[in-house]
Amino acid sequence: MRPFDYLLYAGVVFAWSTSWYPLSLQMGVVEAEVSLVWRFTAAAVLMFAITAWFRVPLRYGRAEHIRFAMLGIVLFSTNFALYYNASLYAASGLLAVILSTASLVNVLMVAVITHRPPPVLQLGAAVTGLAGVGLIFLPELQLSPTVVLALLLGGLGTLSFCIGNLMSAASQRRNVHVLASTSWGMVYGTAFMVIVSLIRGHEFTIDPSVTYIGSLIWLVSISSVLAFASYLTLIGRGVPAMRR
Repeated sequence: MRPFDYLLYAGVVFAWSTSWYPLSLQMGVVEAEVSLVWRFTAAAVLMFAITAWFRVPLRYGRAEHIRFAMLGIVLFSTNFALYYNASLYAASGLLAVILSTASLVNVLMVAVITHRPPPVLQLGAAVTGLAGVGLIFLPELQLSPTVVLALLLGGLGTLSFCIGNLMSAASQRRNVHVLASTSWGMVYGTAFMVIVSLIRGHEFTIDPSVTYIGSLIWLVSISSVLAFASYLTLIGRGVPAMRR
């Protein structure tokens, strides 16, 4: 890893390690999918502003926009909707354990795609990290029908997240700037959540409480913009711990 990679890595760890509590504060009055509409609408606006500030090109052809839409569906909507709904049935500690499986899933998915066995060190690191997080939250891991449902939703969310990782890495290999793909991905992900919300008959309400608005601001600026800009950049730079 290069020096700048460590800074990006620190940003990811800080952003996502502090996201679970604000996420729990989003649940209640506003439906999960609607909260995601507000979250990624604001995040997309902020991301486009940052992209414009750095003068990153935003014009791409139809084929690339189809890929942006697919990225948005798996990385900026579906996985979050699954996690938000999983949080209704389990404590944040259990969700953290589920998400920590992403490192192992990434390793296995890359091995399947490349038809090569996963590097022993990376596989060992992924398993060790997962075991460590599992031990920390072991007291919360008591199975029940609701916990099993949370595990299922969280597992599907993690799979969606990992597919998005691979898609983002592929975009960067095509020389699409990570800020551009993230900006457009958030737009399409938000549009998808709007459609899902309409199909499910949700009302587009917002909780004006300080708790809801404050947690939303944190999730937008730190857990979405900072986290994904840093994380997807690391993947594109080929940092093994993040990419595989």
